[in-house]
Amino acid sequence: MADGAESLDCSRRGFLKAGAAMAAGTGLGRRSMAAVLTGRRTIRAAIVGCGGRGTSLQPPKNLQDVYRFGALGNLVAAADILRQSGVDVEVKPVAFADYFLDRAKVAARKFGVDESNAYGGANSYKAIMAREDVDAVLLVTPLSFRPRHTMAAVAAGKHIFAEKGVAVDAPGVRAMIAASRLAAEKRLTLVCGTQRRHQRGYLLQRKALDEGRIGPITSGEVYWNTGSSWVRPREPWMSNKDYLCNNWYNFSELSGDHVCEQHVHSLDIANWFVGRPPRSALAFGARMRRVSGNDYDFFSCDFDYGGGVHVHSMCRQINGCKKDVREFFRTREALISGGGLVKTWDGRTILLDGDFPDVNPYVQEHVDFLKSILGIGPYLNEGEACAMASATAVMARLSAYTGQIVTMADLLRSENSPYYNLAMSPSPEDFEKDGDVPMPEYSDNRYPLPGEAWKPAT
Repeated sequence: MADGAESLDCSRRGFLKAGAAMAAGTGLGRRSMAAVLTGRRTIRAAIVGCGGRGTSLQPPKNLQDVYRFGALGNLVAAADILRQSGVDVEVKPVAFADYFLDRAKVAARKFGVDESNAYGGANSYKAIMAREDVDAVLLVTPLSFRPRHTMAAVAAGKHIFAEKGVAVDAPGVRAMIAASRLAAEKRLTLVCGTQRRHQRGYLLQRKALDEGRIGPITSGEVYWNTGSSWVRPREPWMSNKDYLCNNWYNFSELSGDHVCEQHVHSLDIANWFVGRPPRSALAFGARMRRVSGNDYDFFSCDFDYGGGVHVHSMCRQINGCKKDVREFFRTREALISGGGLVKTWDGRTILLDGDFPDVNPYVQEHVDFLKSILGIGPYLNEGEACAMASATAVMARLSAYTGQIVTMADLLRSENSPYYNLAMSPSPEDFEKDGDVPMPEYSDNRYPLPGEAWKPAT
């Protein structure tokens, strides 16, 4: 690792400094479009991970349906928006990689690219990084692979869109932070899939907090309660590698559990609005209904942010229960509904102002991505802040799995902590080796229990 544990600054000052360049319109030295773009600029894009989030082209009917559009489709749409504003840019998909070669070939055909530019297998991302005709890569694989793929992209000099979350364990968090810092040194754009940081309603609220109009945060609640996730059964022809990659969402070794894969959105907003990551987590959870993998069905966690600030986190994936995805934060002056209204305690709405575009945030994050690459907007590097959101989720999961309080220092600084080197197994490196991988210690319908020792498979 490039940075020692003691160099990781988790203070409010360090966290704000790391995330200072996140939102468009922050005034980080915009250059005129004419000075940068004297002719059409083509961004040659490749994607690693060709599942539904990666390459689907079906236009969204509403915000909830937007995932069917796919990250590569979002990037193409972002270029369309920029052209309408007078920026002569296009996105040209050139290469596709996926663990399953047939998926990469289907994606290539969908975007009009010859199948010879499709790569399969756990090492297929290396073929993408070796191509000189790739300017930007979209990393949309299971979470556990994100730090390794991101570092490879940084080493190859590619601009990066890395879907959230970005790590499933403490070593992965630290590796992602190191990759983000190296990207900054190389001035490579690194945008993560935390699209709320590009959404007008949230940007207005963050601006008001920065200006002292409605803050600081004194407490909050963040919820991500939905129905159960998809399940892909094991087919007779599948190796362990095949099964785990095809059914990755249900295994914490690849997904980090749904607190890392999905609820990380809400936790990122909590960190962003409070202005720092939490110091510790005390959580509980259980598995009651799932029929595949080893993920839990629900988590509930108290995050201690220091200074008397606590945020309650709740996420659940059980059918037939109330769905509730939202964030609430309290200040001495107001109640903030994440991305929505801000009201004083006597019920008056506080009107917020700011020059932020009202564009679908899944597309706007790619507009900001392209503007950073082109040099016509603020330089963006969201990797470290997204890594800290993933660290927050990892803390909650570890606390729920073990029944113990887990601190951020356990993950980032305390080398003697049992969690510092606790890596999920099988690892991304294991998938790249010849032969099969063993099933996780906790596999189908066997899962960690609070009060019992939890350690990686040996």
